[in-house]
Amino acid sequence: MSDSSPKTLRLFFPQWQGGNNPPYHFGAQLLAWLAPEHHGPSEEVNVALPTDTPLQVEDGIKGRSVLLEQYADARRLIDKHAPDRLVVLGGDCLVDLAPFAYLNERYNGELAVLWVDAHPDVMTPADYANAHAHVLGNLLGEGDEQFAGTVKLPLKPQNVMYAGIKETSASESAFIERLGLAKAGPTELAETSAPVIEWFKSTGAKHLAIHLDLDVLDPSLFRALLFANPETPGVWDQTPQGSMTINQVVRLLADIAEVADVVGLGIAEHLPWDALALKNMLAKLPLIGSGKRA
Repeated sequence: MSDSSPKTLRLFFPQWQGGNNPPYHFGAQLLAWLAPEHHGPSEEVNVALPTDTPLQVEDGIKGRSVLLEQYADARRLIDKHAPDRLVVLGGDCLVDLAPFAYLNERYNGELAVLWVDAHPDVMTPADYANAHAHVLGNLLGEGDEQFAGTVKLPLKPQNVMYAGIKETSASESAFIERLGLAKAGPTELAETSAPVIEWFKSTGAKHLAIHLDLDVLDPSLFRALLFANPETPGVWDQTPQGSMTINQVVRLLADIAEVADVVGLGIAEHLPWDALALKNMLAKLPLIGSGKRA
């Protein structure tokens, strides 16, 4: 469904603190510039600009206070418009906490969520201090008390499915098994969307929100991802990386949109390293940057 409906809110949310990674801010800006034109209402969440000051760990979460403030601002903007549909252009994965919590309330707890991601995002502060890895757990009513507490109506576990997920840790696997979350990996979805379509039909839900973490893509084919940072080769070799292609993701989401009313789309984790390197280079050149002469 097109996001040109007046009941569709486009939310620009250049949050970087959830992943403790300032380039997410620039990545969100470029993502918003690349996105098709929108004719409905748009809002921008008030996000503090990146600085050289490190984020502090507050009760196990880096930048807890500012993240909760940005959540509150996002929710305020959403409630102001009371939209039927939401498009979110982020930012780290935590940008979907407020929008998806709102949509589940809007649809009386019957929202289905397709989590297109190489990772499950169900860690807790005991596992990892970066809150973007906690977001789906929070939406399910679990994890950190403050963040989970912002979700008035948690998602039903049977209404959640992973697409493109890779290997999971022991604690992540235990969480997924305990809640019975559905999943399909890249190999299962390489040639068909059937597992996702069958899952959605089994939920009985009519409305679907899609979380699209771009790191579900193969970093050898699409380089604007955390794992493809040319300045940190090898750092992420032990972390599961996506292996889907753009065409596979487009086909999957087009196919599910044929059977579901897609009411939410959140796009996150865009890290355009080449564009960022060029931006920094231009700022240092003569005449246009810091190297210019009067």
